[in-house]
Order: sequence, then C-alpha cells, then structure tokens
Amino acid sequence: MWHAYAGRLWKAFTDNLYNHLAARVGRTRTGLRRSLRISYAKVAEYQQRAAVHIHAVVRLDGAHGPDDPPPAWATADVLTAVVRTAAAAVQLRTSYSAGLGEHELRWGAELDARPLRAFGGGEGLADDAVAAYVAKYVTKGATDTGAGLDHQITNPDDITAAPVSAHVRALMRACWRLGGLPELEPLRLRAWAHNLGYRGHILTKSHAYSTTYTALRAERADHQSGGTQLADPDLITDAHWRYIGSGHTPGAALVAAGIAEDLALNREAAQDACQEWGGRL
Repeated sequence: MWHAYAGRLWKAFTDNLYNHLAARVGRTRTGLRRSLRISYAKVAEYQQRAAVHIHAVVRLDGAHGPDDPPPAWATADVLTAVVRTAAAAVQLRTSYSAGLGEHELRWGAELDARPLRAFGGGEGLADDAVAAYVAKYVTKGATDTGAGLDHQITNPDDITAAPVSAHVRALMRACWRLGGLPELEPLRLRAWAHNLGYRGHILTKSHAYSTTYTALRAERADHQSGGTQLADPDLITDAHWRYIGSGHTPGAALVAAGIAEDLALNREAAQDACQEWGGRL
C-alpha cells in the first residue's frame, strides 16, 4: 500500500512546499509564486528490503525559471527547514477495505535534508555534483536490487516462477491478492505487481527543473546532421516511420516473375541440349 500511494504522498509534499515557504516568509502563496519557483528532480530507489526510497534534489529558482536567480532571502537553510515541515505535515488515508481497514500514511522519521555542495568543498552548487547524486540512484532499478521484475505479471504462476527472493515473491503475491479486491481496483496492484505496487517512474522532475525531451531530440537531430543548418527554413524533417510491408511492389513483381520464367526456360533448353548431345554439352 505504501508503494501504491507513493505518488500521492510526493504530490502532497510538493503542494505543501509552497504553503510552508509562504508562511515562513510572511507572504501569500500567490505572491510567493510571483517571485520564485520550486523545482525538483526525484529518484525512486528500491532498497534491499524491497521498499521504495525517495531521493530528491529540490531547488529554488527565480520567477522566470532556472536562469533567473531567486530572491536573496531564499537560502539553502530556509529551503531545508521548509522541506522538513512540509514532509511532516503530509497525511493520507488509504481506501477502506473490509479486509484491511483504513490506514494513515505519512513520510517516515528518517528524513535527511541537506544542501548539495560543489565537488572539492567549493561554494555554490556544480551541475556535476547534482548529476552524480541523481545518477547514483537512477541506475538502480527494481531488477538490479532484486526487488522486482522488468515485465508485467499476468497470472499467479508468473509469481511462482519469478527469479526473486522469497520476501519479494511474498510481496508480489500480496499485490496480486489485494488487487483482486473491488475497493482497491483503482490502485491497479495486479498490473504493477512486478514493481511491488509502485506505479511511478524511477526518475521524475518538475517542468522547469532541467531540459525537456523535446530539447534533447532537437539536440540529437542537430548532432546527427553534423550541425549543419539547412538552407531552406521551411523544410520539414519527419522522424516518424510506419511499416508498410515487405517484398516486391506490383510492378517489380511482374519483372521478377518474367526473370524467373526466363531462367526456367533456359534450364529447360539446357536440359534438352544435354540430352541431344548424349549427356554432354
């Protein structure tokens, strides 16, 4: 159930961030958003006990995005304090089930919030330091930690045959059983039993935290074209492909049939000549 509600817990936390930051500096939420943005990158890591652990880089930007510095009062200490109070204020209740009852979900007490510093103890935050922090955890998937599978489970026999530990297999079976309860159907526990009920992506980010997939595709297309600019600005490059079929077109099929017929006639002529000359050509 923790995994199934992890996404909602995170959303409640990010919503709280603006409210708690506004209260701390004596502004309204609307007024706060006119002066800064809260951006983040989040990584979900499966621990050895098969529980998802959240790592996140949270940043305060100016009102116009990453290239705009935040107000002078928006320090790392202020953000750290707000992260702690916003996480502590999150409370969610699970859907009621006759078999499970209703439970309250909160973030755990082991919250660790600290500023990220540049390599070598320098001042400020280097992009390499953030990339190294995120990469450390994003490369660990469910399969790497022995906490799940990289494909969906379609029936209980898949769980029995799965190459996982007894603990993980028990969690998968729990997902499958709970997923069969009508009141828990919206959680799609059976569809995500291979991830132990966790439906989120391993890596997510806010809209303005970093680059976008559109920008990355544009950079890749420019790199593959050798960085040359096309003379015609109206020329469109379409990278979408659709499979039509294989084999000859109708016209090519007629040509191929004619060639095959000629080859067959040549073979017959060669056989006749061989018989006429006593088996020798």
